[in-house]
Amino acid sequence: MGTIKAIKPLGFHWETINPFIFCAYHQDDFPQGKLNLGPDHRYLKNRLLGNDFTKKDGFRMYHGQKVPGFPFHPHAGFETITLVEEGFADHTDSLGSCGRFGHGDVQWMTAGKGVLHSEMFPLIHQNKPNPLVLFQLWLNLPKASKQVNPHYKMLWHEEIPVVPIQQNQQTVGQVKIIAGHYQNIKALSPTPNSWAANPENEVQIWRITLQAGAEFVIPKAKAPKLNRQLFFYKGDSINVENQSISSGHSLELSPLKSPKITVNSKTAEFLFLQAKPINEPVVQHGPFVANSSHEINTIIKNYQQTQFGGWPWPEAEFTHGPNPRRFAKYPDGTTEEKL
Repeated sequence: MGTIKAIKPLGFHWETINPFIFCAYHQDDFPQGKLNLGPDHRYLKNRLLGNDFTKKDGFRMYHGQKVPGFPFHPHAGFETITLVEEGFADHTDSLGSCGRFGHGDVQWMTAGKGVLHSEMFPLIHQNKPNPLVLFQLWLNLPKASKQVNPHYKMLWHEEIPVVPIQQNQQTVGQVKIIAGHYQNIKALSPTPNSWAANPENEVQIWRITLQAGAEFVIPKAKAPKLNRQLFFYKGDSINVENQSISSGHSLELSPLKSPKITVNSKTAEFLFLQAKPINEPVVQHGPFVANSSHEINTIIKNYQQTQFGGWPWPEAEFTHGPNPRRFAKYPDGTTEEKL
């Protein structure tokens, strides 16, 4: 078996491999914000507000009408792992939880039996642009965990392990460990019912940065039956096992090999995913994931009857004000705050 099993171009949603469902990558050059934390009204002209996925003036509004982002919507049967490298995301949900995170923070949310949540991108700065770089992974749950109570936790960037990459006694990059481990350094714990909570599933989520000219070897996996992908989303080109690959591509890699990446003329950015697959049927209907059509229909019926607890916030696209502080408030009332 070769080191590289497949190479694919990256689309708007990145195609992933079991147990990951997909990855959304958002890169938006939002302008300076107004008091309502949205862009000036002149930027909203000639947009299909409520469903704006065409990049115009450097950004999209997504499903937001006044503030860009995703007003409340349901999830069930899987997890969202949201990394905000630049900018902010404002979270609210049907459990009464809320928070603001950004600048490298990660939110790990187990939807379980069902939750409503909102993810808005507040334009905090009124005197300068508000760039956003965000990844959201959808990670499946096994049948045994699909009906657990919803749960979310924050992995604050100050606490996420970052390992420097050394070459010729110089630092030429870094590995940010969101899940799993690298060089015997372990990630923070995910939510308790996550597929990633069991080390035997070998879930790895890394954000890798390599400078021009840097070399980096991805260690081979401990088990042979794992899926692993490398997403090369920013830079110029790299060489992997004598193949030249331009940015904007994903590589499906063999878990039995240790591929060496050599970066050419520009700093390169990557997302690396690895995990043992969940060997169960997958039936997806929009934001719901189950093991059968019957279970999907049960989820839809439950949502229609209960709205997963309803929406306790005054607006569908609720935001948390102009103060850039980062915080998280959990269903039990406990609060974490960061500067």
